[in-house]
Amino acid sequence: MLLQAGLDFNLYTLVLDPDEHAPCRYLCEEFVHGDFKDYETVLAFGKRCDLLTIEIEHVNVDALFELEAAGVKVYPKPASIKTIQDKGLQKEFFAQHSVPSAPFRLLQGKQELESNQDFLPAFQKLRKGGYDGNGVVRISSLADIGKAFEGATVLEKLVNFDKEISVICARNTNGEVKAFPVVEQVMHPAHNLVDYLLAPAQISYKLQRMAIEIATHVTTALDMVGLLAVEMFVTPDGQILVNEVAPRPHNSGHHTMKANATSQFEQHLRAILGLPLGDTEPHCPAVLVNVLGEAGYSGEAVYEGLDEVLQEPGVYLHLYGKKFTRPYRKMGHLTVLAPTVEEVKQKADTIKNRLKIIA
Repeated sequence: MLLQAGLDFNLYTLVLDPDEHAPCRYLCEEFVHGDFKDYETVLAFGKRCDLLTIEIEHVNVDALFELEAAGVKVYPKPASIKTIQDKGLQKEFFAQHSVPSAPFRLLQGKQELESNQDFLPAFQKLRKGGYDGNGVVRISSLADIGKAFEGATVLEKLVNFDKEISVICARNTNGEVKAFPVVEQVMHPAHNLVDYLLAPAQISYKLQRMAIEIATHVTTALDMVGLLAVEMFVTPDGQILVNEVAPRPHNSGHHTMKANATSQFEQHLRAILGLPLGDTEPHCPAVLVNVLGEAGYSGEAVYEGLDEVLQEPGVYLHLYGKKFTRPYRKMGHLTVLAPTVEEVKQKADTIKNRLKIIA
C-alpha cells in the first residue's frame, strides 16, 4: 500500500523482504530477498538507497545507524526506532517525557514474577519482537507463571479502560506535525487483533483534543520523521493513557485510503520526502473491518462472499496479495463509508461477516 501511494510521486523503489513471494515484489522496481534483521543484509541494501524507510520496526537498527553515519537518509531515524522496538525503552521514554502510561516494572526472567506478585494482575510483554498480540500474556496471579515469558520483559499494570483509541501522527523533515482524527478500536474478543475500527472515535471533543495533544507530544519528543501510530486507553475517570506506539503506517490508519483527503501512506511519503503534509480531514464516517483467515483453514486462499460484499454501496475491498491463508491471518480489509456514524456502523455490522477466507 505504501508502494501504491509512491506511484504518484514517481519514486524508484527497492524493497527488502524475507519472503521471496512477498506481494510487494510485483509493485517495486527492484526486489531483494533477504532478512531485514541481518546486519550485513540491511547494510548492503541501504547503501543502494538515497532514502530508506521501514514497514515494520523489527529491523537491524545497528545497520541503520551505520547507514545514517554514511550519509543515507534513514526515516524514521534509527534512534527513534531503537527506542520504539524495545518495549522497555519505550516505557522508560514515556516516564522520562511525562507521557501518561500504565505503571510498569522491568523483569529479566519469569522467576522475578514471584517477587512482583504485589503488581498483579498485569500484562507481561516481551521487550522485543512482539507483533499483533504475539509476545503479550496476561498474568493474573502466580498460578499463571507457567505461561509467562522467559527473558527480558515488561510487566505492565492491568488498566481498567472504557475504550481503546488511536491517533496517527505525522512529522516531516522540517518539523511540521499533523495528526489524523482520533479513531476507536474494537478488539476481537479472542485473538487480540483489531476486529473493526470506527472513525471518528465516539468520545468527547475534550478527549479528542487531549489524545491529539498527547500523540503530538510523543511524536515530537521521539524526534520522529514519518508516521507514528499512538495507541491509547480511555479510562472510566476520563484519563488517557498511552499503551504502545508504532513508527510506521498502521492498521488503525488503513481507512484513510478512502475516508480521508490524504491517506496515511501518502502522508508517510510526504513526511520522509520533506514535502508539506497533506490535509487529514475525513470525507465522512468510516469503519475499517479486518479480513481474517477463517478458523480451521490453512492453505491457498479462497474468497467466499466477495460478490455479495461488493454489491453494497460505500464498501471498498483491499486485499494484501497473500497467497496462503491460516486462521486469523490478516488477508486484507474492508473500508465502509456512510454519511453518519449510525449508518456506517449498521452497514459494517451487516457485511462484516459475509466475506470469508477459506482454503
